[in-house]
Amino acid sequence: MRYVTNLPYATKEEEHVTIPMSDGVRLSAHIWRPTSSDQEPVPAVLEYIPYRKRDLTAVRDSIHHPYLAGHGYACVRVDLRGTGDSEGVLRDEYLEREQADAEEVLAWLTEQPWCDGGTGMMGISWGAFAALQVAARQPPGLKAIAIASFTDDRHADDMHYMGGALLSDNLAEAGTMFAYGTCPPDPAVVGDRWREMWHERLENTEPWVLQWLRHQRRDDYWRHASVCEDYKSVRCPVLASSGWADGYSNAVTRLLGHLDVPRKGLIGPWSHKFPHLGEPGPAIGYLQELVRWWDHWLKGVDNGVMDGPMLRTWMQDSVPPSTAYEERPGRWVGEPEWPSPHIRQAVHPLTRHTIGPPREAAGEEDVPDGDAMTVQSPLSVGQFAGKWASYNAPPDLPYDQREEDGGSLVFDTEPLTKQLEILGSPTVELDLSVSEPVAMVAARLSDVSPDGSATRVSYGILNLTRRDSTESPEPLEPGRRYRATVPLNGVAQAFPPGHRIRLSLSTSYWPLAWPPPKPALLSVHEHSSTLTLPVRPVDEPDEVPASPFGEPEGTPPLATSQVTPPEERWEVKRDLIGYHSELDIMKDRGTVRFEDINLEAGRRAHERYTAVADDFTSVSGESTWTMRFQRDDWDVRVVTHTQLTCDDTDFFVDATLDAYEADRRVFSRTWNEKIPRDLL
Repeated sequence: MRYVTNLPYATKEEEHVTIPMSDGVRLSAHIWRPTSSDQEPVPAVLEYIPYRKRDLTAVRDSIHHPYLAGHGYACVRVDLRGTGDSEGVLRDEYLEREQADAEEVLAWLTEQPWCDGGTGMMGISWGAFAALQVAARQPPGLKAIAIASFTDDRHADDMHYMGGALLSDNLAEAGTMFAYGTCPPDPAVVGDRWREMWHERLENTEPWVLQWLRHQRRDDYWRHASVCEDYKSVRCPVLASSGWADGYSNAVTRLLGHLDVPRKGLIGPWSHKFPHLGEPGPAIGYLQELVRWWDHWLKGVDNGVMDGPMLRTWMQDSVPPSTAYEERPGRWVGEPEWPSPHIRQAVHPLTRHTIGPPREAAGEEDVPDGDAMTVQSPLSVGQFAGKWASYNAPPDLPYDQREEDGGSLVFDTEPLTKQLEILGSPTVELDLSVSEPVAMVAARLSDVSPDGSATRVSYGILNLTRRDSTESPEPLEPGRRYRATVPLNGVAQAFPPGHRIRLSLSTSYWPLAWPPPKPALLSVHEHSSTLTLPVRPVDEPDEVPASPFGEPEGTPPLATSQVTPPEERWEVKRDLIGYHSELDIMKDRGTVRFEDINLEAGRRAHERYTAVADDFTSVSGESTWTMRFQRDDWDVRVVTHTQLTCDDTDFFVDATLDAYEADRRVFSRTWNEKIPRDLL
């Protein structure tokens, strides 16, 4: 990244500005704005998240907010209620109170003498969720949003559930927020009230996984704040981005296809990162794109930002399997609209271990009733699946799929005679039966090289009890034939000549997804089961220049020093005496010293997923976090632990929250809850 200091506007910043809410709670804001805005008001851009602006996001904030301020904007970074230095308690994600607070913050901004009355919202992940959800509420003055790594559908396409199956990231993210939501404010900012504010958070927090498990169907809890319920509610322009290695890429194309406002989409090869910090690379000059976006929609500059294709995306070339990449080779391509007129849906029949040629090419019209192919997968299928949403630290992408394929039903094409490229969401339609009333299927699409190595390209999961409805699931009748469609995540991928395309089907995918109560035998009927690929002909024009973006740039990051080293671990362990298997993940950021505020902060997250043999009720997930903050004689620590287990009929959540001042424990609470399984 290129760091720049010579910007069009001189800037100033206010580190802690309180914004009053209608119920008396005060939120804390960090504001960067042009010095000249005292005389010449400017538009304001809000980022609104719960991840602690004073320390834990301070380095990232220092790269992009001063940069945008230096281009003529008041950039406002607000800690959500109950986080960082804001008052109150954060009880769950995306609640009505959170969104009402955001509207009040926007209204406050428009009233400031340095704001010209126009506002925008930006962010990644929670910040992008917030921007899209608030945009749907149509607050006055909100003229545009720029969002990265988000969803418009909280149940179908977030880290909680996928195809109606429970994701392990549901536990992992709950563990994250259990830790972040119970950290204290900084006494250097809020003064002597810090301890009172901290204990209010500690005493009024419960593990969010409990609430998320109480809603196993798509109900009003998930419909709330899911913009897909009413796309017409969004009436401002939207710049939407994500990465193919992220868990949230599908929402970009859905917004492009459903919104009726000026909109642009951008999908790179990235994990869960801003595009200017994108990993795997290439990262791009995203902040320059934001300046153009805001200049057009907040300042009325006719700069052609809406020219060119609606969607710009990275067409990924073939790569060997790896859990991390520094760069993904490929090229930028563009589509004039979405759905794209360039894409054709090629329907391939599945025969015994073979993906047949497209039906239209083979001229097949009548589909024969084929024989059944069967699979009952071991719990080991999924140990090399990586994370639902990659963060690229520790390396968390899927590894070589050959071992996974050993417990799967596998279909291959013949070696390709010419390059084939896909752009969009593949789908698998299955004519199937199962041996249990609750069963799942995981479908994986892989690029198989001539040496046999298999790189996963996309995947999808379906809880078969939700094959027709995630609102009203129904148990399966063992032995009865059903039709079920499994959508796979969208992707842009090139398959070179000599390679094969592989579809793998399994009945477990642990620990990425929680398994059903019992192993099930899946029978798939050939000929009447199909794989549909969204083919983008290789002779279509790319519609964009070879290098459509500038080099990543931002302002110099905040000065920090590493006091203790970070630690990363991603280990798969198997005990062949007791048949115990384990995925052990460590993400320890070490201790970082923030020089400007004389503060040391440490974050350590440990996830552990275990199982015994093929006992589907033996699976267990654990999330343990330690958060520590220290300055002079102020030394505080929060330790959270959440464990999720099950039997045939219930989930069990055991959690602890401990808070310390120095080495003295000042708060402790334990939860032991049972939640019935609902066809899950």
